[in-house]
Amino acid sequence: MAKVVTMGEIMLRLSTPGNQKYIQATQFDINYGGGEANVAVSLANYGHDAEFVTKVPENPIGACAVAALRKYGVETKHIAKGGDRLGIYFLETGASMRPSNVTYDRANSSIATASISDFDFDEIFEGADWFHFTGITPAVSDAAAELTEAACKAAKAHGVTVSCDLNFRKKLWTSEKAQKVMSNLMQYVDVCIGNEEDADKVLGFKPENTDVTSGELNLAGYESIFKQMVAKFGFKYVISSLRVSKSASDNGWSACIYSSEDDEFYHSREYRIRPIVDRVGGGDSFAGGLICGLADGKDMKAALEFAVAASALKHTIPGDFNLVTRAEVETLAGGDGSGRVQR
Repeated sequence: MAKVVTMGEIMLRLSTPGNQKYIQATQFDINYGGGEANVAVSLANYGHDAEFVTKVPENPIGACAVAALRKYGVETKHIAKGGDRLGIYFLETGASMRPSNVTYDRANSSIATASISDFDFDEIFEGADWFHFTGITPAVSDAAAELTEAACKAAKAHGVTVSCDLNFRKKLWTSEKAQKVMSNLMQYVDVCIGNEEDADKVLGFKPENTDVTSGELNLAGYESIFKQMVAKFGFKYVISSLRVSKSASDNGWSACIYSSEDDEFYHSREYRIRPIVDRVGGGDSFAGGLICGLADGKDMKAALEFAVAASALKHTIPGDFNLVTRAEVETLAGGDGSGRVQR
């Protein structure tokens, strides 16, 4: 199994029960999660040696966040302690035509104020095979962007494969700043993951004749921009998840991948996910499944099918983490989506 390191922010998630709006709620459900942390949990569940790197406050809430990771077998020995607080996000889960709503309270979190000196990246990447980060971490603060680049440089120095999920967050930064920061980081990336909005807002590539809100996907447009992205940044693989949002409770879910080495483009099977239990972490579960498939040595088509199936299953699980097993993913990827009771 591969040793995979992920780095980013883990947050306290406070979500309204059921589908309540904030104004209705008299209590919140507690979970912990964050883009790269969610990926680490997925990989640990699949049997890989997964480690998460971050900085958390030295208080009981920071300890709870670390314990949430340890519970699922994620290595946490290089998590730095200090800073003022753990970031928080509030989640109002939508239904039907009402979308979900996320409200951040993460300013001056421990990872946002962390410095490069908090981490020994040579030690962290010793023996590692893969490093994963997202576009969320550099968006948190300028210091976090510098930290991300330092990690990428160290990973490449150790011969580690680097993947990035672009993950544009308009509530954290503008498209202009995202393009400036992320275009620089792409020089270190081998595997680029995103969706049509991410590619447009973060890197300036937009597939033609595509409107996910109306269910119109132009696969030729994706293939075209994938090749343009490879020409500019030299990626080995470019991958996009394809979410067709019929409503907050009903989505079509598939993905496509392009290999620059083989000059091959592939579109996966599409799943109809309804009802959606919790779509938060859906993209992270996709990234985790893809990394698992590629690290296992699967060909790109099999790796993509594993990733799409893993993410489809995540939509049925409350919380940020994808807690399905490798066997459950392989069953769905193999064609059994009946949901029948397993006895």
